[in-house]
Parts: sequence; C-alpha cells; structure tokens
Amino acid sequence: MTYSIRPLTLAEVQTALDWAAAEGWNPGLHDAACFYVADPTGFLGGFLDHQLIATLAAVKYGQTFGFIGLYLVKPGYRGQNYGMALWRAGMAALQGRTVGLDGVPAQQANYARSGFVLAHNNIRFAGQAAGPMVAAVDAGILPLSSLPAGLVWAYDRPFFPDDRRQFVQHWISQPGAVTLGVLRPGGLTGGLAGYGVLRPCQIGYKIGPLMADDPEVAERIFSALVGQVPAGAAVFMDVPALNLAALALAKKQGMGPVFETARMYTGVAPTLPLHRLFGITSFELG
Repeated sequence: MTYSIRPLTLAEVQTALDWAAAEGWNPGLHDAACFYVADPTGFLGGFLDHQLIATLAAVKYGQTFGFIGLYLVKPGYRGQNYGMALWRAGMAALQGRTVGLDGVPAQQANYARSGFVLAHNNIRFAGQAAGPMVAAVDAGILPLSSLPAGLVWAYDRPFFPDDRRQFVQHWISQPGAVTLGVLRPGGLTGGLAGYGVLRPCQIGYKIGPLMADDPEVAERIFSALVGQVPAGAAVFMDVPALNLAALALAKKQGMGPVFETARMYTGVAPTLPLHRLFGITSFELG
C-alpha cells in the first residue's frame, strides 16, 4: 500500500472537521470555509491508497507565524507512523516561522520533543443561555456589519502574532454568527473598545474571539451575544487561564470548566495582550 501526503480540498477540510466532531471537539457549522480561506495550502492529508486516513492543519499567517491543529488519525491507523509522517510534513511547511498549537496537557512532553514550549493553559467553559434579553438593549453595542472593516482589523491585530485579516473578514461574516462591537468615546474616530463573535456549532454556540479594553466592556459584549440565542442553549468559551478577569467573567455567567489545552510555541513566544483576551477564536487555528 502507498502512503502519500498532499494539501486537502475544502471538502476534505470539512471531512477533517467531521472527524473532529466525532472526537468531541464540537467545531462550528461553518468553520471549514473560514479555516480554508486563511491558507488554502495549509491543510494536509495523509492518504493510504488514495483513502484519507490522517489530517493536519499547518496554517501560515503573514510571513512569520504558523499554527498547527486538526491533527487527527482515523481509528485503526493510529500508532503506525502515518500521523508522524504528516506531522513532519506540516512542520517542514512552517519552517522558519514561530509555530503555535493548542494541545491536551498530557501531550506536552511529546510536543516539547518537537521544540514546543508551554506559554499558558486555556480552559474551555460551558454554560447555558438564559434566553433572549427583554430589557433595554445596550445602545453602545453595534453589529460589526455596521462598522468599517478597518476598525475590526485594527483592533484584532495586536491579539495575534501576524496578519490574519483575510481569516477575520470571513469569520465575522459567516452564516448564523452574531458579531458585536463597542466603540470608544469619540465614535468611529476613537476606534473599538472591544468585539466578540458567537457562532453556531455542532452543539450549541461558541463565543470567540472576545476581546475588550477592560472586563466591563467584555461583560457587556458577552451578555449581548448570549442574549441572541435560545434559552437553554449550550454556550462555550475558551479562556486563557492567565486572564483572571476572564475566568471571573465565565464563573459569574454560570459557566464551568470542561477541559484544558496547553498553548505552546516554538521559538520566542509572541507577546500578546492576554489580559484583554477573554475568549480565544479557535483551538484549531489559534
């Protein structure tokens, strides 16, 4: 039998996400199209006699950063080095870049052998929506679609190691998503004080990213996002464990931890404003 590695098509990226759903990762309903546009050559598949048996995202951002995710091998083919061959191909594609990943803490030692160093842990919180808000709408919160795209990109940029403008553009316009922002005093000229995205997933909804100048703005955006989904719906948010205000927000909203990941990087870890990052965009692509 012949094992070969090549870039995945969009349809095959969706297959990878279907596998991820079966593993309990709960991807978004429209993640495939958003992920693919970030780097159409950045998703690799391992094929045994033309049958897809392993997947890996090795997505390039700008000129300096890459992210590893969607590392999956079909049951029945694990422990036979098919995944390791794919891993090596992905890392080779990202050579010369700082590379990040979110892995389960139990695999930290394995990733360390490839040069990854722990930066911080992330915690997925889960809760339930109380239902659509019936109180007066927060007049300071606006749909991102009503704001110049440049405001969103400018606010997002410090939170990520390199340019991800193309990805963000599709992320905030995906079907079924609720995207909200808060303007600083001064209106459009003052820029954003924070923004958040809620998207439909295989189970319930996920909030990510959620970025804000301070915890008060983050809570306003969080409440407005959750107020758009049905009562009782499951809501998830992935929180950097170093952001104590974000942990407090999740707990205040009745959310509880369900699992953790280890954010690791090769090379020098990027300096990001984690104290203003309340919800991570995606464990699969950073």
